[in-house]
Amino acid sequence: MAMRFGRLDLNLLVALDALLTERSVSLAADRLCLSQSATSSALGRLREYFGDELLVVKGRNMILTARAEELIEPVRSVLEQIRTTVSVAPPFDPATAERTIRIMASDYSTEVLLAEVLADLERDAPGLRFEIQPMNDTPIEAVERGYVDLLLTIDLAVSSDHPTQLLFQDDYVVVGDRSNPAMAGPMTRDLYFSLGHVTARFGKARVPAFEDWFVRRQKQQRRIEVVAPSFLSLPGLIVGTRRIATLHRRMAERVVRNMPLVLREIPFDIPPIRETVQWNIANNNDRALRWVVERLQAAAIAGTETSANVVPLTHGSSVERDEIEVEYRMNHPQR
Repeated sequence: MAMRFGRLDLNLLVALDALLTERSVSLAADRLCLSQSATSSALGRLREYFGDELLVVKGRNMILTARAEELIEPVRSVLEQIRTTVSVAPPFDPATAERTIRIMASDYSTEVLLAEVLADLERDAPGLRFEIQPMNDTPIEAVERGYVDLLLTIDLAVSSDHPTQLLFQDDYVVVGDRSNPAMAGPMTRDLYFSLGHVTARFGKARVPAFEDWFVRRQKQQRRIEVVAPSFLSLPGLIVGTRRIATLHRRMAERVVRNMPLVLREIPFDIPPIRETVQWNIANNNDRALRWVVERLQAAAIAGTETSANVVPLTHGSSVERDEIEVEYRMNHPQR
């Protein structure tokens, strides 16, 4: 919940300080770990409150108005007073810290990243406890209301109003039973769309996984024969059948080692997912959360280096990606 003084959202003071210091929306956005659009929106609200442009374009640069110059020291002084009297937390020591951190994540994120990190943290931060909550219909609301501390999801599903950290990319493969005749050779597009499929959908609204949503955009429609409540349940639902599933490569490579399944390359272009972690901007200085995020990032980078098949972060057309993001967000309004 935002603290307000009169009509001023005090959270905006942090944005104002960054804008006055950097004299650039893009540099302030980097400093705040926010998108440029969110930072521009904050500047708009500040301009409305103060009745002044604050930053104006002059040539190739932005300069401060006289009113903005007057605000530099008072704003910095107020924030420093808040930091020294309210916000200064004791130094974070993983070895002695005790608290519960709530993480909303799919079973896919838990399987390919969280499990390994939490195992390491048992040794390095024995007093930290973790509660993993399943994905629901309103993950952004869970972040904004403080129901969870961290949200692990694809970058298309996060909010531009809160900080994020990109963790890794993953692409998709087709998985089927080893004895399924359809898996004997390379997967073709016609074969893919002729087979029965198993997919996962989540929450009360049965929100489709990204691959399910994306494939619906194809001219051909696949035949969904089984809808499962989780990614981890998909492999067991195709064993002994002629059905197939479209799985994240990181998960598929794990399940084919332990089950009578094989994987094949997907026969059409599908964008990789970008796994991201998000936290409430009000917790931006929470040292414990930032430390956990750093550990997630380090483990994600290490996992990418050891898997030759994971798509690099530079993969794909940004124009196509932008179009997909707009369409995805229209179909999945944030609540």
